Amino acid sequence: MSGNLVLVPGLLCSHDLWLDQIGEFEEDYDLMIFDHTQYDNLPDMVRYFLADAPDSFHLAGLSMGGYIAFEIMRQAPERVETLILLDTNARADRQPQIDMREALIRRAGAEDIRSIAQELMPYLIHPDRLNDTELCERILDMASEVGAEGFQRQQRALIARPDSREALPAIACPTLIICGGGDRLTPPKVHQEMADIIPGTEYHIIPNCGHLSTMECPEEVNGLMRAFLES
Repeated sequence: MSGNLVLVPGLLCSHDLWLDQIGEFEEDYDLMIFDHTQYDNLPDMVRYFLADAPDSFHLAGLSMGGYIAFEIMRQAPERVETLILLDTNARADRQPQIDMREALIRRAGAEDIRSIAQELMPYLIHPDRLNDTELCERILDMASEVGAEGFQRQQRALIARPDSREALPAIACPTLIICGGGDRLTPPKVHQEMADIIPGTEYHIIPNCGHLSTMECPEEVNGLMRAFLES
């Protein structure tokens, strides 16, 4: 195997979200981690990335990373060899979600970002892992790395993102969708919706797994990704 593999982290996440995948695939692919902390809108994030990105690449995005992947597919679909979507959603935010994001933007200007991430923890990982101190500390450390200002820019970008469902039938590259069965933020039903619309999609649910599947169930995710990339 050879080629380029672009990994796009989620909201409040850094490269550590993909640490186990980096270890799995770094010998076989040239890896790039997408930086989504410098702009407050998806089009600019993607234009900046594409200016220095390889001519073609495999693309994997989790949560916000999936929203960014949809923007890459809008701007440069011909450059994406395969698409992997994990724990994400093609829908735009509804007003209650926008209100929640705007409240978090305000709070991030006044509160410790680790405290906000700690409060969000039950939505990020499966209940069985809430006592996994090492995993929780990794998640809090990622929040610190992104920082309050980066988090605010990310939230503004997500508020402004479009609904991607109308564009899904045009996705022509092979596509893999992975979802944690216990994902509270983007549950299996929204992944089934994407799988029903994107032609020829391969779709897998990982049992007893929450939103951060790459960290919670790395062996399962790695196995699914490798089988897909090698197929």
